[in-house]
Amino acid sequence: MRSAPEAPPFEWPVPPDGGWTADDLDRLPGLPLHTQLLDAALVFPCPQSAFHERATSFFGRQLSTAAVQGLDVLCRFSIHVDRQNRLEADLIVLREAGLTCLEQTRVPATEVVLAVEVTSPDSVSRDRETKPLKYARAGIAHYWRVENEKGLAVVHAFELEPTTGAYTSVGIFRERMKVSAPFPMDLDLTAIKPRRAGE
Repeated sequence: MRSAPEAPPFEWPVPPDGGWTADDLDRLPGLPLHTQLLDAALVFPCPQSAFHERATSFFGRQLSTAAVQGLDVLCRFSIHVDRQNRLEADLIVLREAGLTCLEQTRVPATEVVLAVEVTSPDSVSRDRETKPLKYARAGIAHYWRVENEKGLAVVHAFELEPTTGAYTSVGIFRERMKVSAPFPMDLDLTAIKPRRAGE
């Protein structure tokens, strides 16, 4: 009986001295989709839960509907923070001027007005601690963190305090989220759930 041929060994990319740069994400062959750069190190994506996908879809629809003229919404798109950090939020609201062509693979953080992260088990520390710090330092005015709390969505909303350059909480929302910035929204968070037959 012939044995199946062995798969060639996978070769992990070896970082150069000083680590990877934001430009390297466009040049490295074979990177998984949605790979991020955090402090010059590659962060690979993990499989996402149904909650993550439902929440991302929900906020994508709601933000696209509510966004005022001059703003656009992108899902899982790369934000160029600096040379060593190219992060991907689950959703971003950005100024239309930040998109200059359809071949673009990232937007400068200076054009982003809201970053939304839907927390997964592997991203809790990044979404609660690392990313908000970097988003705030990059001047992104609003940050929302969506978490799964016993099967229900809870949203932690933050706004950049200009004198300190840090985020301050503007509310923790359960069931209903009503905000006036970056534009008015009134959301039924209980809608983030699996669809039932016939819905």
